[in-house]
Formats: sequence, structure tokens, C-alpha cells
Amino acid sequence: MSKTPATAASAPAKGHKPSGHCAPQAVLFDAYGTLFDVYSVALLAEQLFPGHGQALSVLWRDKQIEYTRLVTTSNHGAHYQPFWELTRAALVFAIKKLVHHADSTRASGEFDSQVSQLMNQYRSLSAFPENRAVLQALKSQGIPTGILSNGDTAMLTLALKSSGLHDLVDHIISVDPVRKYKTAPEAYALGEQTLGLAAAKVLFVSSNAWDALGATWAGYQTLWVNRTQQPWEEIGPQPTHIGTSLRDVLGVPGLISLTGELA
Repeated sequence: MSKTPATAASAPAKGHKPSGHCAPQAVLFDAYGTLFDVYSVALLAEQLFPGHGQALSVLWRDKQIEYTRLVTTSNHGAHYQPFWELTRAALVFAIKKLVHHADSTRASGEFDSQVSQLMNQYRSLSAFPENRAVLQALKSQGIPTGILSNGDTAMLTLALKSSGLHDLVDHIISVDPVRKYKTAPEAYALGEQTLGLAAAKVLFVSSNAWDALGATWAGYQTLWVNRTQQPWEEIGPQPTHIGTSLRDVLGVPGLISLTGELA
């Protein structure tokens, strides 16, 4: 769906030579974990399930991604379900595993209410604070931007609107039309098709290492935003760039000429 400053320089990945790449002509962002904090649901989860909030947010996310891989790789995608449905299924699993099996006295109505409250929270996840300044800088330079996400279009549109970022993103690209989740090649190909650019001319930004790896395999220039100092994946090539914040997008060589401090 189309809608139409000095930063810490993004460090080149070990063994890579960014100077060998052309300057990116567009930037695509992953959504969940990159623009929006998927673990910001932990506060509400803790209120609903005391002592389990953080663990529930982590298991919920892990199971969500596991389900996307399961339906993509099983029987050629015949078991595909939209991301919203998988997200709810993952939440129900997480609650049952961490809480419900030890508390069989909860009424079903209460359980449904708790699931609904957490799903509503997921619709409006907290955005990382640097997002607006980075997206505004790209827009001011006329650099096309987009989201390429597992999320369905309605989820992504609502997340952008609730965070006030909707007008700063040119394209909302959901994998839903190809019915395959990242890291399927068909999912990443949607970026090229939407932008009308070869992957090698596009910077793909993700805080999920597996996603940055998938995009690298698909031919994109990549920036892995490693906010929590995690190790890189033990298979596949390194990303083109590694940073610790979305601000590092603006330090990618040749992308932007803006100078000065981000607000």
C-alpha cells in the first residue's frame, strides 16, 4: 500500500566494505522490533499476570515468529494465516504456558478479556524515540521510505497513525499478498516491486538479526540495529552495516547529506 542531524555513524560489519556499494536510493524498515517496541506490552502483561509480564512478552514474540515460519514452510504455505491471527494464537499459547496451566480457576470470560486487552495494546506498540527525527531527515532529503513487514496492512497503518509517523512513511508493504512471511524470498521481493529498484540499491533496516540476514541473502544493503548488544547469527554473511540505534541509518555512506545533531 503506497501513501504518497550528525548521527553516530553506522559501523561497517566486519569483513564488509561499504564503499563497494552504491549509495542507497531508498530505505525500507522492518516494523516490529525495529520501529515499534514489541516488548512494550510487558507493563500491561505484568498488571494482568503479576510476576510474568516480561517473560510473557518474550515468549509471545518468540512464538509469534515461530508460527510465521511454521505456516510459511509447511505444505508450501497452505496453512497460511494473517499475522494478526498468528499474533493472537501466540499470545494465548504464552499465557497458557506461563500462567494458565497453573491457574485453572480463571473464568473463560476473564481470560478472553485479558487476551483482548493485550491484543489492543499490540495495535499501538510504543515507537522508539528516535524514529521521528530519522524519518523526518530522510523525508527532507527526498529519500523514499517504506515499511516491509510481516504485519498486515491494517495493523501497520494503525501502528503508524497511533505513533504519529504515518505521514513520514511513503510505502506500507505487507507480506500478506504473497502469503509467505520473512525470510521467504517472495516477501523481500515485494520491496523491489514496490520501489521499482533493485535490492542492491535499497537499504533494508532491521533490529532482528534473522531479518537482516534474510534481507542480505535477498540482495539488499542492510543495517542491523543491534540495540541490545546481541551476537550476530552464526550462519550466512554479515550485514553491510551494524548500528545500535535507528539514528545510524543517517550515517550510512552516501545516503544523506544532512549535518547537525538530531533533536
